[in-house]
Amino acid sequence: MSMTLSPRADTADAPTTTPRPASPARAKQPKSVWAVAFASVIAFMGIGLVDPILKPIGEQLHASTSQVTLLFTSYMLVTGIAMLITGVVSSRFGAKKTLLAGLAIIVVFAALAGSSGTVGQIVGFRAGWGLGNALFIATALATIVGAATGGVARSIILYEAALGIGIAAGPLVGGVLGGISWRAPFFGVSVLMAVAFVAIVVMLPEVPKPAQHTSITAPFKALRHRGLLLVSITALLYNFGFFTLLAYTPFPLNMGTYSIGFIFFGWGLMLALASVFLAPRLQRRFGTVRMIALALALFAADLAVMAIFADHKIVLIVGTVLAGLFLGVNNTLITEAVMISAPVERSTASAAYSFVRFVGGAAAPYLAGKLGEQHMALPFWVGAACTAVGVLVLLAGRSYLAHVDDHEPAPHSVEEARAISVGED
Repeated sequence: MSMTLSPRADTADAPTTTPRPASPARAKQPKSVWAVAFASVIAFMGIGLVDPILKPIGEQLHASTSQVTLLFTSYMLVTGIAMLITGVVSSRFGAKKTLLAGLAIIVVFAALAGSSGTVGQIVGFRAGWGLGNALFIATALATIVGAATGGVARSIILYEAALGIGIAAGPLVGGVLGGISWRAPFFGVSVLMAVAFVAIVVMLPEVPKPAQHTSITAPFKALRHRGLLLVSITALLYNFGFFTLLAYTPFPLNMGTYSIGFIFFGWGLMLALASVFLAPRLQRRFGTVRMIALALALFAADLAVMAIFADHKIVLIVGTVLAGLFLGVNNTLITEAVMISAPVERSTASAAYSFVRFVGGAAAPYLAGKLGEQHMALPFWVGAACTAVGVLVLLAGRSYLAHVDDHEPAPHSVEEARAISVGED
């Protein structure tokens, strides 16, 4: 299980491949791709949007830390379960209608969350938001892959850029609007999603539906492939660290909405930069599995330092921002690993992976809140331990992923692009 990094020794014998692009902007993309990418930015804003307003919601609605963190748990749980039906829905109704349905659901439930009078209502409406989020994000990547120029690797980088920008902008928007009222960020996302809805209607052409419908059992069958199961379990474990950072850290920081918003904006910015620029370079030099393992090991160490110095705000701030670098590298590389970890349709592999990591990790935010009520440092320790176990699991089964660096994923034919336009994460 050695994690010693050295330049890949098999470079001379590896097949010649097209170098990965450092930036998706080098290729001119169709308007439809940018429309979906813009909508993806708004969708991913919902992940970190509530960070700056967690404490105000708890204080004004008289809720405990663990009750407030249920905003993340309900969102993740429903997103994970809904991933199982995204392929079924989009294979029958088409990618465009599935995207629009997801956006419409988010518009409605984000507005309802902003109109809530209790934490329980917000938790419930965030669950509905999770359904819309699953329908949208599961289909967005497949749509971008099918419509973008430059092949799969470029498409993934474009998608990760949208993810990073959205995650970075979410806390910033939440902090600015949260300074007005904790309700304002919810209404703001509702309006932005409505704009994205119009952009998709106008700019995205209808994509022909695949000839065969996707079965709801397909994701479970895909998990029989040990490489995909390995990546999924790894993601489930590091989600405990990820959502400890995201859902719990605002409480020990105990700062205002603007401050929390800017701190997590720094985190999201680092995540975006690492996803787009750093991850491809490190992958080419050291390989996918090695870099996923190292990124997660550094993230676990980061959480451990935050646990040791949980009562020092400057350490928590620096640790939060640095975590963006490690998670950004991991996000891009683990997404690519999912794409080629099993000989199944990418949409099916993605649904299986997302189901395991979201449903399995849904308990993480609530657990962090509950543990934090007992001892301030305990959630960070648990997050670090779970992430470290994820590294060990990945390295123990790395032989099942030996093929992921054997070749560059080939650009899709028109037929394959249509076939996979039934949803991925």
